[in-house]
Amino acid sequence: MRTCTITLSIVVHAIAVCAAVIAPLLASDKLPAPRTATEFIQVVPLPDPPAPPPRAGARAKIDTPRPDVPPLDIPIGIAPELAVEPVDDRFTNDSGVVGFGDSSAIATEATPAPPPPSPPLVVRVGGSIKPPQKVVDVAPIYPPIAQAAHVEGLVILEAVIAEDGSVRDVRVLRSNPLLDAAAVDAVRQWRFTPTLLNGEPVPVVMTITVAFRLR
Repeated sequence: MRTCTITLSIVVHAIAVCAAVIAPLLASDKLPAPRTATEFIQVVPLPDPPAPPPRAGARAKIDTPRPDVPPLDIPIGIAPELAVEPVDDRFTNDSGVVGFGDSSAIATEATPAPPPPSPPLVVRVGGSIKPPQKVVDVAPIYPPIAQAAHVEGLVILEAVIAEDGSVRDVRVLRSNPLLDAAAVDAVRQWRFTPTLLNGEPVPVVMTITVAFRLR
């Protein structure tokens, strides 16, 4: 009994649904047209705004023709070119050299700088060159370390006596390591009479021997 009731209910509902779907189709002669998914929008350009009135006192812009722009109109004739006078940029410096362009640069290149003066001739004592006479004598100071070590000996130096008699250069020919510095310091303070050659003072090279003796 219960099964028959459920089956009958299903059949009745199915008939009602079919009637609800089919009835509108039968009542209309043609199907409704679907809506389009694309819409077209027409764009109309806006008119240009009116130009502002010119300001009072403002000058009108005048187009000035540029020399490098070709003319728009075809010229009737060709104007003759202006004559250009040639410029002679040649010059002659003091030494008689003819050149072009900047005369100062040519003059600098044509005239070399004078060579530096040569150093005075240094002569050595001997022959007609007499040794200068010592006028200022400074005794060397005996180094304490040499005294403590009981070191004695000779230090032979070569000195250049300048034109005014001062000692200019000193170098050691025979060395004694504990006594060299004391000998050089003393000789640098010596003074001599100028050495003359043909009546002119000249620098002279001489050998000096300094003896160190313990008393």
